[in-house]
Amino acid sequence: MISENELTNSRKNKLSYKVKLVSNAEDDLFEIYRFVYFNDSKDKAENLYSKIYERCYTLQDHALRGQKVPELVNLGINEFYQIHFKPYRIIYKISDDDVLIYCILDGRRSLQEILQDRLIGE
Repeated sequence: MISENELTNSRKNKLSYKVKLVSNAEDDLFEIYRFVYFNDSKDKAENLYSKIYERCYTLQDHALRGQKVPELVNLGINEFYQIHFKPYRIIYKISDDDVLIYCILDGRRSLQEILQDRLIGE
């Protein structure tokens, strides 16, 4: 079994990852766009969408720069990382050659509340 240290060291030598947004993250990004579009302007919605999207793709070359998600670490779930863009939290996991983005959340909301909404609300 490979230790987390060995895994981290092998990932540091990796040149590039393929970034993929899973369906929930795509939905999150669309909802952010939609909210800004209807509450502010089309231009601001498109600008924010582009900037968040670009931020996600910076993980292609810098996947290990994120920090562990504290709320998940407290539950014993250690494989998820996060980076921030404005108030948004981009939560992702590194898997082999891929960076899988699972969600893009408003950092002003409780992560526990969001997870409960997603898991119980379905």
